[in-house]
Amino acid sequence: MPQTPSLPSARDLELHAAGAPPAPRTLLQPGGEALAMLARRGFTATVAPLDLPFPADLEAQAAERLAERLGHYAFRLFLRGAILRRAPFTPEEATRYVDVEQARGFAEELVALDLAAREDGGRYRLRYPANNFGGTLEWYVARELRGRLGFDVAAGVKFHARDVGGDLDVVASAEGKLLYLEMKSSPPKHLAPDEVGAFFRRVRTLRPHLAVFVMDTALRLSDKVLPLLQAELSTQPPPEPRRVVREVWALTPYLYVVNARQDLLGNIGVAIAEGFRALAPPPP
Repeated sequence: MPQTPSLPSARDLELHAAGAPPAPRTLLQPGGEALAMLARRGFTATVAPLDLPFPADLEAQAAERLAERLGHYAFRLFLRGAILRRAPFTPEEATRYVDVEQARGFAEELVALDLAAREDGGRYRLRYPANNFGGTLEWYVARELRGRLGFDVAAGVKFHARDVGGDLDVVASAEGKLLYLEMKSSPPKHLAPDEVGAFFRRVRTLRPHLAVFVMDTALRLSDKVLPLLQAELSTQPPPEPRRVVREVWALTPYLYVVNARQDLLGNIGVAIAEGFRALAPPPP
């Protein structure tokens, strides 16, 4: 009959523990409450530099002017198209959704902000090329959540969760609540089921109080986006989405989907207000 291996004695356990090196002491990166809330959930979060068509340390006045312009959907479309050109471009080549005069005006605004330079033949060149518009959208939304609603915010956060890919585009904290926003800068036709599945894995791992799936598009969400998100809900068949206003939809009391129709930040604000009310105790 095989011998049962003897368990280590109390002395053996103490000797082994005493001889081990000290555990690493991991301090929080400089940041605010949003990153601290991730640490309390067991994540060693780091903030990666955003992919931006302007310096990350953009002077405050220029950053404010840029944020004001990014509040205009047409300007976002123009800048997104200019980034994707990856070469000198004429204003009308950047997007087909604004007229030529407006496009030229947008190009000149980029020059005035020192983000673009004029080239020969009526062309323009971005001074700080970026790979896509996603980082700019994250920067803008994070800045506006801080400035308009007083959130503590971090953008481009890597939370290094096992078996969960991707970054947390924007995380924000206020009133002891953690908010996670997933940002999509492409039209709904480019949204793939695996992207939606990855978003839900991050939500289920992070367990924020409130999550908002943000599509920077004026196109309706009911054709493709809502069905893709509903398919990932744990409750199947899924409950019917509730339209809050315009293209602001509640999939659950704590999960919202918004687009940019009329006002992107206004829609995000509506979703946050609805979610915070849902989190509040019932009225007396």
